[in-house]
Amino acid sequence: MAGDFLFSSESVTEGHPDKVCDQISDAVLDSVLRQDATGRVACETFITTGLVIVGGEITTKGYVDIPTLVRNLVADIGYTHAKYGFDAKSCAILNAIGPQSPDIAQGVDSGGAGDQGLMVGYACDETPELMPMPISLAHKLCKQLASVRKKGTLPYLGPDGKAQITVEYRENVPARVDTVVVSSQHTAEILDADGSHITEDARHEIIDAVVKPVIPAKMLDDRTRYLVNPTGKFLIGGPQSDTGMTGRKIIVDTYGGMAAHGGGAFSGKDPTKVDRSAAYMARYIAKNVVAAGLAKKCTIQLAYAIGVADPVSIMMWCDNTEQIPTERIAGLARKLFPLTPQGIIEILDLRKCEYVKTAAYGHFGRETEGFAWERTDMAADLQRHA
Repeated sequence: MAGDFLFSSESVTEGHPDKVCDQISDAVLDSVLRQDATGRVACETFITTGLVIVGGEITTKGYVDIPTLVRNLVADIGYTHAKYGFDAKSCAILNAIGPQSPDIAQGVDSGGAGDQGLMVGYACDETPELMPMPISLAHKLCKQLASVRKKGTLPYLGPDGKAQITVEYRENVPARVDTVVVSSQHTAEILDADGSHITEDARHEIIDAVVKPVIPAKMLDDRTRYLVNPTGKFLIGGPQSDTGMTGRKIIVDTYGGMAAHGGGAFSGKDPTKVDRSAAYMARYIAKNVVAAGLAKKCTIQLAYAIGVADPVSIMMWCDNTEQIPTERIAGLARKLFPLTPQGIIEILDLRKCEYVKTAAYGHFGRETEGFAWERTDMAADLQRHA
């Protein structure tokens, strides 16, 4: 992209049905890895009115109490009462987990990738965390929605919610926020007299408590549009209004559409699956390239073949912002960063990560969560070699 344009990204809260499923799948993964560091997990979750199905392929020496895990997590999210259309205490839970195929295992046990595929990493200098501004602000809005709900600041909000930010770019630089969309599940107490829309008071409360603390004042002006529950009301939410599945929010998980996506989802997969681990490594490389000042934007694609340890290709593109030839930066990445599945697992300590934390509000740009792929500890080495 070049010149002046509008760009939008969305995020969803932890109570969105798809994100509930991502969190369950990653909570299962965390439980396995705490007991068995070499356990193999490919866990999928489906949720609908009154029902959670947990399936997939898991090979482990440990044991996971699926019903207890699901009920505790769903309750922590906030689905504890029928008024929100789903109750952790009374929902039905089905366990449909089987073992991993030995045909796949024989390729992974020898150090190869757990599947073929291509993974993409991205970084840019638009925000301190080196993420695109639209997705960064959308995530922060959704986290704020959850925060004011749990703290009781806006007690009428429910667990389900979404946000979308449209940023106006001028000469490729974020200049202002053009449109803010916030949609949140709520109780009937904030409806107007005819019951078709939330009140203007509630609308302004949500703007003041959710939007204004998150978006920098310099990015807002008198032309910024605020669309709060634009359908009018959002009484029926969560699994009651929409089924959820693991892996359906891959653009929310990554860069909000600003960069390409390799195609594979992350949640529920152990780190031998390069869908997850190589995407984390690609972000790690891209972020360090930008932090080193070698480019203002950096996109990296890694591609793997199942059972083969080294990537079959590495591609880098810096959108004409590179300070040295892109081919040279890509060569430094190959030299300085381990790119085999085992090397990635070791340098990013992926057998000890708390994956359930990644499953809401994005896998990237969250520097306070302790995710190793968000470090910029290789920037100095890149500068020295460049």
